[in-house]
Amino acid sequence: MSESNLAQTSLEDVEEALKDVIDPELGVNVVDLGLLYGLRYAEDGALLIDMTLTTAACPLTDVLEEQVGQALDGVVDDWRLSWVWMPPWGPEKITDDGRDQMRALGFNI
Repeated sequence: MSESNLAQTSLEDVEEALKDVIDPELGVNVVDLGLLYGLRYAEDGALLIDMTLTTAACPLTDVLEEQVGQALDGVVDDWRLSWVWMPPWGPEKITDDGRDQMRALGFNI
């Protein structure tokens, strides 16, 4: 087992780092938008991320994957992102902080 596997970053710290990933259309981070569906470590030590988008037709997967890579640089050694569509995302998944951010941006939510 490699040294990096012995001292995995806590999932709470990973989630905090992912708050730097901003949905380009809404201007709110993916965690507070409720787009992050799951975080866990695989047996090989890689971080597994389950994320969704506000709509399956959203063309921003490449942009968000690049932001995830930047946010996790220096946080975890290896990660894999899976796009999941079930359950479908809905505005009820937005956190209270996310709602506050959206209101500050002029959204009526």
